[in-house]
Amino acid sequence: MTKFAIRLLTLAIYATAMVAVPMVSAKAAGGESPSPSADTTKDKKKKRDKSSSVDDPKFLEGYRAAYTTIYDGHDYTSAIAQLKALGQDDRADVANLIGYSYRKLGDYKVSQVWYERALQADPTHVRTWQYYGLWQLEQGNRDQAQYHLSRIREICGIDCAEYKSLAMALDQPAGTGLVY
Repeated sequence: MTKFAIRLLTLAIYATAMVAVPMVSAKAAGGESPSPSADTTKDKKKKRDKSSSVDDPKFLEGYRAAYTTIYDGHDYTSAIAQLKALGQDDRADVANLIGYSYRKLGDYKVSQVWYERALQADPTHVRTWQYYGLWQLEQGNRDQAQYHLSRIREICGIDCAEYKSLAMALDQPAGTGLVY
């Protein structure tokens, strides 16, 4: 191969990768509506059942109610009960909100367990990387929070809200006692 052909091939691969990144980041963000599960098990029936819950009106209603309880009502204890009642706490969106709620209640050990469970369910769940990074900051683990920021950058780049939020928190001086 000539140098020109190698350069052209490299450019084509890079361009393809740049087009694929927005598709991944749109799915990974998480939010008021849960994303489809990133379950990688080979058991097709189990995978189908988990994905179908995203379309299940009862599940969506319960998830959105818990989301509102957390972000509008700041009633974390009730939200945990609502989320656990969904029976989908192995889903990254659900486990992440449970972890967030425990963190807001000050139960950092239990919160950590739920964040790790969320990342086990979906290693690209950007909201979990963000919240777990904020957890790390609250614990004084700035190096770990920086690692979480780098993972967010890999998943959705530097323009996504999760990256900006954690980066802004990291810009605060250490020991300011801020709770995120």
